[in-house]
Amino acid sequence: VFTETEGLAPEEVERYVTYPIETSMSGLPKLERIRSVSNFGLSVVNIYFEDGTDVYFARQVVAERLGEASEAIPPGFGEPKMGPVSSGLGIIMYFKLADDTGERSLVEMRELQDWVVKYQLQTVKGVTEVLSLGGYEKQYQVRIEPDALLRYDLQIADVTDALERGNKTEGAQFIEIGSEQYTVRGVGLARSIDDLRSTVVKVDDGRPVRVGDIAEIEVGGGVRQGLATSDGQGEVVAGLVLKLYGANTSDVIARVQERFDEINATLPDGVRAVPYYDQGTLVNKAAATVTNALWQGALLVAVIILVFLGGWRPSLVVVLSIPFSVGFAFIAMQAVGISANLMSLGGVAIAIGMMVDGAIVIAENVDRALKNHPSRDIRTVVAGATAEVIAPLAAAVAVVIVVFLPLFALQGVEGKTFRPLAASAALAMTGSLIYAVFVAPAVSALLMRVKGKGLSEPEENNGALGQLAGKAASVFVHARWMAVTLAVVLLVLGAGAFSRLGSEFTPAMEEGDILMRITMAPSISLTEAKSTVTRIEAKLLEEFPEIDTIVSRIGRGEVGAHADPVNSSESFVALKPKAEWRDGMSSQYLRDALSDALSDYPGVKANIGQPIAMSVDELLTGTKAELAVKIFGPDMDVLLEKSQQLQSVLNSVDGASDVQADQITGAPQIIARIDRNAIGRYGFAVEDALDAMRAAIGGTQAGVLFEGVRQFPVIVRFREDARSSVESIRRVILTAPDGAQVPLGAIADVETIVGPRQITREDGDRFITVQANVRGRDIGSFVAEAQDIVAGQVELPPGYRIAWGGQFELQQQANKRFAVVIPITLAIVLLILLMTFGRLKSAILILLNIPLALTGGAIALWLTGLPISVPATVGFIALFGIALGNGMVLVSFMDDFARDGQPLDRLAIDAAAMRARPVLMTALTTALGLAPLLFATGVGAEVQRPLATVVVGGLVTSTVLTLLVLPALHRWFAPRTEGHGSLIQAEHKAA
Repeated sequence: VFTETEGLAPEEVERYVTYPIETSMSGLPKLERIRSVSNFGLSVVNIYFEDGTDVYFARQVVAERLGEASEAIPPGFGEPKMGPVSSGLGIIMYFKLADDTGERSLVEMRELQDWVVKYQLQTVKGVTEVLSLGGYEKQYQVRIEPDALLRYDLQIADVTDALERGNKTEGAQFIEIGSEQYTVRGVGLARSIDDLRSTVVKVDDGRPVRVGDIAEIEVGGGVRQGLATSDGQGEVVAGLVLKLYGANTSDVIARVQERFDEINATLPDGVRAVPYYDQGTLVNKAAATVTNALWQGALLVAVIILVFLGGWRPSLVVVLSIPFSVGFAFIAMQAVGISANLMSLGGVAIAIGMMVDGAIVIAENVDRALKNHPSRDIRTVVAGATAEVIAPLAAAVAVVIVVFLPLFALQGVEGKTFRPLAASAALAMTGSLIYAVFVAPAVSALLMRVKGKGLSEPEENNGALGQLAGKAASVFVHARWMAVTLAVVLLVLGAGAFSRLGSEFTPAMEEGDILMRITMAPSISLTEAKSTVTRIEAKLLEEFPEIDTIVSRIGRGEVGAHADPVNSSESFVALKPKAEWRDGMSSQYLRDALSDALSDYPGVKANIGQPIAMSVDELLTGTKAELAVKIFGPDMDVLLEKSQQLQSVLNSVDGASDVQADQITGAPQIIARIDRNAIGRYGFAVEDALDAMRAAIGGTQAGVLFEGVRQFPVIVRFREDARSSVESIRRVILTAPDGAQVPLGAIADVETIVGPRQITREDGDRFITVQANVRGRDIGSFVAEAQDIVAGQVELPPGYRIAWGGQFELQQQANKRFAVVIPITLAIVLLILLMTFGRLKSAILILLNIPLALTGGAIALWLTGLPISVPATVGFIALFGIALGNGMVLVSFMDDFARDGQPLDRLAIDAAAMRARPVLMTALTTALGLAPLLFATGVGAEVQRPLATVVVGGLVTSTVLTLLVLPALHRWFAPRTEGHGSLIQAEHKAA
């Protein structure tokens, strides 16, 4: 909710505007939090609702309360309005107007932006708002000569009234003349500056006194609290495009790009609208990264299948499951409304190696059966071979799908981030299950052929790989203490590695561009801020050849997106392609170098980040930094003192970077305190005195002047030199009721003070934020260390408290949810195992796969220096399913062999030899399917890398467990001869 006020200081904005709005919004249904900022002339109240709340419902209930809020705001202090129907990440494009001729003024360029570019862009489907930034809004300025007012015995209100009365048009209905109807119009609109000059203010002794006698009238720029600069060359006019909530980003950007081509054809010669940032570039790069990993993984999987199966026929049976499963996933995603993005495509890429597992088991068993029974009918052999493995296979794939359930339980930002990944992976695996159960047997019967003659012993068909696995398993079967020792050693190593891992929500995604926030002295003027930022732009362009262009926003532009004061700037730094960078320069090193280059720049503090990442941080905490520490309390002076202590403590923690506290004070003010006794003597009302001061110094609108359909305000105030100092303000002349001319200084004390720069509030309490970025270590350990130090060194008085916020909160929330949901998921998995095997011992033996699989994942993270994050946790969850799936097929064979009465040691060795090829195939296909994500360097690869690392590392240990440890331990878990079978009894028979 934005409310513009004319010239009110932050403390007055808080008292008269922000607080009434906050109060009126309390108690809204599904309300989660209210956060506000009170700046000079602007109140911004952000109202947060529970995740999943319909945005139009939220806007409706807020709109209903805005009427109550408006009544509580004093007249003339602004009208609260809701912001655009967009989201915190809704700014999808920035653009600027380039004047190649260099002949147009900033007023002319802003007029083109407001009346040509903006209106055409707002008609694009999916665009909800276009906001302007920089330049000057065109005005017709009436600059009054104060001495002329005295000479003609006039007040500024007389001039305003005369301009309003002399600039009108009226309708007088119609009259009928004969058989026709004539509309009657009275036209008295001012059409030019000359019309404004000739407006009569009064008649003195028969001589008209016109506006031109007491004022100069010129076209000028409006009062502003922000501007835009570019590439150290000075000011530019810029704009930003906000998409409608729920619209597809890529589609909207494509339509906007097309419209820019049309707009540029209509602009004057030499003027171009040039986009310099859009989210579509990042979206496309991230999608390309995952798409490349998808097809590369599929290719590697196909090669492995061909190598292991040794013929094109069984290989084709397996490989066909990839297009089938991927196609099924994409069709289902379209049906349920999941778009193709980094996370959803990543889910399919994760599943690329797993989606062939079912088909591998079918094809491998059919291939083995055909070799063992060459004389039988092929359909009978395929049906028998499929029946042998269909129950554990279906259960194994079902387990893989079920283990993704914890991701569906995530809420908020983490849920929106990772639910698409879980959904797409689950859909792809569902497609693979359908293929394995219904399609693979039919394709096998169609393509596969009998080869060779039957052999007397099934193990002779296991191949060299199977025989090797059998010999290795034999060692552990005959020396079970070695199996137990191996398992224990791996668990100890995994526990040690896990204890040394840091933590974070997600790895920072390399977006390819940089966002730089610069905070200057709170007392700085907009003019000096422009000079400072322009010098910084030129310095960075000179020192860093990797930078292509810099466009900066200082302060705030058109209301609707930003609320920054004039001492704050935000610079978008577009980078050249990496091929043009200096040798050895990386994205992180470049950001660190930029931070170092500005660390000792006089009068500024810099915060270096990336556009999307900083927007997400702002949504979470209200601050564009990775970590935000808030101190809540009522007194601004105490908040300032404690924030300085906290800033000093955070700077002492290893890894702290860009540490700075909000500048809540230090803004100079000129205040005129009315002397009530003095105004009583002259007969003034307080309102009269303040209205005269506001009109003379700040200006007042006296109608509009139309140019076609374009309309521009007519602003009346004193000329520049009559309102540029404290003394000139004291000399503002007021006319008393008795006609006496009284200077403002006679009835008010006019002085300078230092006041607040801005006031921030959350849930009714004032707060100040100390922000920081973390470099060179994980944020989880940084926060833990910093919290311990702050607790011991920063003491707060009663009524004050500290709250820590940032992306680490999201990880904590995700971990709390996982702690509840993962045990439930494991219980469901146990139920599936019990239904499949009908025995608790078999289920427990299979579940032993999980800890050793997690061990490999933890060791892999530690070796690669990656911390625990939600993507890594997703990798561990995926490992559950993979490890359980491999174990289920092997244990089902061993259990059925045991029921047939075979010697326990021998059946364990035979089962390991028989299942070595499919187990190793499923492990390698999964690992190689993820290999492209493991080594990818494109945009978004950082988010998927922890997941791939965990799965690949876990596959190593889980495969060792499956082929070596499980056969050795099976004797202790084996069923009795002819014992109770599973609900779906498999029919494994040795040929």
